Amino acid sequence: MKRIKIPIEEAVGQPIPHDFTKIAPDEGFKGVLFKRGHIIRQEDIPLLKSIGKNYIYKLVLDEDEVHEDDFAKEMAKRIAGDNIVYDDEPSEGKIVFRAAIDGLLKIDKKRIIKLNLMSETSFPTIHGDFPVKENQSVAAFRIIPLIVKRRVLDRALRIVDRPLIEVVEYKIRRASLIITGTEVYEGRVRDLFRPKMERRLKEFGVSVIDSRIVMDDINQIKSTFLDFAKNGSEMILVSGGSSVDPDDLTKKALKRAGVKFIREGNPIQPANNLTIGYFDDITVCVVPAGALFYKASAFDIFLPRLLARDKITKRDIAEYAIGGLCHFCKVCVYPVCPFGKK
Repeated sequence: MKRIKIPIEEAVGQPIPHDFTKIAPDEGFKGVLFKRGHIIRQEDIPLLKSIGKNYIYKLVLDEDEVHEDDFAKEMAKRIAGDNIVYDDEPSEGKIVFRAAIDGLLKIDKKRIIKLNLMSETSFPTIHGDFPVKENQSVAAFRIIPLIVKRRVLDRALRIVDRPLIEVVEYKIRRASLIITGTEVYEGRVRDLFRPKMERRLKEFGVSVIDSRIVMDDINQIKSTFLDFAKNGSEMILVSGGSSVDPDDLTKKALKRAGVKFIREGNPIQPANNLTIGYFDDITVCVVPAGALFYKASAFDIFLPRLLARDKITKRDIAEYAIGGLCHFCKVCVYPVCPFGKK
């Protein structure tokens, strides 16, 4: 590559070789002032000088070299998987990737790390297994130098032989609720489970099609569950009766109904007693009281994955121990926090 240095006063009629950025904290501005390819005019010179451009460099690339913009465009086609959209053109050499739908972000962590082990590349993402909204930014790619050898692009393309990021749509749309507890059944305690679950599920487009309050009785819990298993529910959430008290019979009743649990409980705090299982194609969650009291709990961490029918294993659950202790902040900003991020 040849760089031909031209004083800015003599650069009228020359193209800008790459995006020129202006950073002005006092104005609250950071962005592109001039795009690559812009033909410099006489009236541009004061602005260019104001961002420190007293010279421009006319770039003459060798045949085996790649400009940052062209590198990013080639990579974007490979990086984006299902339900991911991205910028048509780079800005400051960077292409931003966004969710095309509401759903669960999945990332290929091992290959993303491998790509970022290259000294020339930069590909940050938000955390995987994270619920995202349509048009939300989820990743960005650029190279750090302005120009690299084509072999660098070839190496990066070999790493990205299949997409690195995708958004999985939520598949569960119909849920039923079983509220256990003799004290609730008899009206001595107000039911807080249904209103909170309805609000939470509605955020993900899930409708509650039925609910029932039952006593702490194995047969009543079992029969209610089996009734709901026939009503078109894709998910059944069961509250109460999941702690260590001998009177807490919920999980025992569900086992008798045929529910297969991945494991009883989980290492996340709060809501250690959240228990996930399956009954044929129906997802089952035993939701402890902690999930009602706290804004963020194990239930909130697992819910997006469950609604996307993402496969959850016993090892998955164990891995949430790292990052699975809530910070119990005075002002909760979940999910934009480290809680539950693996």
